[in-house]
Parts: sequence; structure tokens; C-alpha cells
Amino acid sequence: MNEDKKIGFAHLIEKELNSEDKILKPDFNQKTGRELLAFYLQSKFKQVLAYDNKAEQPIFTDIKYDFIQRFSKRLIQKPTKRIMVGITGESASGKSTICNEIKRVIEQFDMPVTILTTDNYFNDISALIAEYGSFDALRDNGYDVDSPNNFQLDILKNDLEKISQGIDIYSPEYLLNGTGISVPRVKLVKSKKIVVVEGMASMYGDNKNIYDVKIYVETDFDIRKERFLKRAYTERNQNLENAKKHWEYILGAGEKYIKPYRADADIIINGDSDLSYFAQILEYFYTITNNFDEV
Repeated sequence: MNEDKKIGFAHLIEKELNSEDKILKPDFNQKTGRELLAFYLQSKFKQVLAYDNKAEQPIFTDIKYDFIQRFSKRLIQKPTKRIMVGITGESASGKSTICNEIKRVIEQFDMPVTILTTDNYFNDISALIAEYGSFDALRDNGYDVDSPNNFQLDILKNDLEKISQGIDIYSPEYLLNGTGISVPRVKLVKSKKIVVVEGMASMYGDNKNIYDVKIYVETDFDIRKERFLKRAYTERNQNLENAKKHWEYILGAGEKYIKPYRADADIIINGDSDLSYFAQILEYFYTITNNFDEV
């Protein structure tokens, strides 16, 4: 990690914790309290962007000009609604890795965050796999695996709407064992204050409209290819020839189905960023939202 980055955010966290000039904790039940919080978060987020912009390898590649203002307005107007965060990006861009880091920090600080993967909303294609003999044979015969039509988008939409309203749900689970089996309503997903939804299908259809924050993860082509092939033959038991075939397929699918959502993203993140640096940013946000003067 770039030492300047490490010192920068460590310094900000320490300064925040040791500050004797903290703001009084707002009454979030009052509009004025929420407005104060929104203004406070705006200033802190701009501070984070200023630090990140000076980094050798920034995490934030691009941010929509009106995002901070829109998000602040949302916090003021709909305080009881869950904060919905959608994360998408092409295969091997780093979506799951970033979410795993979020999960690690969540557990460390006991933050009220839920992570939901849309990969579990794949259709059940077990009958087709049985007919063609294998997943690879099905793909080689022209089955468009990553198409929006291959996801249970209506169920996903219904689940996201319930979670956003504070209702726990049971999501399906797609088995990653080559059988193509999807088990319905088996995974308990609790509706916590912040809900992070990741996966290629997170933005498919009009599901993108439910998110308060839309994030697109982008990574260098060669890094993605290396990640994908390594994962295919070390974690998913694919031979190298099939892994290369599937890589060619997902390149076309990504261009067709996922890349268009880049334009909708509020934030574009560098998927090859230093995770320990990313963790420090999360820790900083945790600190500033839990370090008010209670007196």
C-alpha cells in the first residue's frame, strides 16, 4: 500500500476519534437533525474524495456530479427506508472481493449491513444440463448463460422491494456444483439498515431503480483475464480449455449485458485497488457516523 494513503486515512481516523470538537448527535427523528447529518456526511465524503484523488492508485475512478446532493436529499426525505447499494461490473472485475472486504469490516465493527448476491437468482437449468450432459456443453450449444432472461428477475425485484421496507426475506440459492440446480426460498436474508446487492444481475431490468447508490466496478482487462482463468481451474474445477472458452463467452456477454450500466453508475470503483486501503475508507465512514458527542 502507498504509505501516504495509509498515513492519510489513519491520520483522519485518529483525528476524528481524538477530536474535542465533535458535533452533538442529531435527532434523526427530526428533519433538521437529518439535514445536519446530510450536510456533515457531504463534507466528510468530499474530504475522502480529496484524499483519494491524491493517491497513487485511487479507488474512486469517477463519481456523478450530483450524486452527493441526491443521496443527501434521500437521507432527509426517506429516513426509515433501507439504504440500498447496488454493485455490478463485468466478470472477475472484483465485485465479490470488494463485498468480502465489506463483510470483513462489517464483522469487525458490527455494522448493520446486509450483503445479497444476485448469482443466487439464476434460473434452475438442471434439466437442460442433464439433457446436454454438462454446463460447458450447454454453453457450447449456444445457451446464453448471462442473459437477463436466465435470472429470476421478478423474484429478485419483489425481494429487493421487501428488504428496502425492512422485511426479512428468504432468497433462492443457486448451487455452484455444475448441476444448475436452484433451491427456492432457502437463504435467510435479514433487512438491515444498509443493504449491499452485488452481482451481474443487480442492475438488470428496472431493478436498478431501487438503489440509492449504484456502483460499477471496473478493472484492467489483463487482470480480469488472469483472475478469471485462475478462479475457473482452481476453484471451479474447469480445465484450462473450457475456462478459456468461457472467458471468450463472458467477454461478449459483458459487453452486451453489463457494460451499458456503467453509464447509470453513481460511483465507478477501481476493482484492483488495495483492499487494506479500501478497508480504511470503510473504517473512516464507520468512525464519522458513530462518533458524535452525546452530551
